[in-house]
Amino acid sequence: MAGKPKASKSKRNSILFKMVSTADTGFFYLARRNPKQKQEKMIFSKYDPVVRKHVDFKEQKLTS
Repeated sequence: MAGKPKASKSKRNSILFKMVSTADTGFFYLARRNPKQKQEKMIFSKYDPVVRKHVDFKEQKLTS
């Protein structure tokens, strides 16, 4: 069927980064944020299964 050409999708504004455990276990979560809306680094309290408790996770650059 001949239809209208699809409009191209715009580039995603958000960046992918690691949330690394402050308990120095090496455990991390992957997260996404829009740097245009939030410039400061993020800190979350999440569950670390290595130490089996909630600890702070700090933002770190994702190395490729």
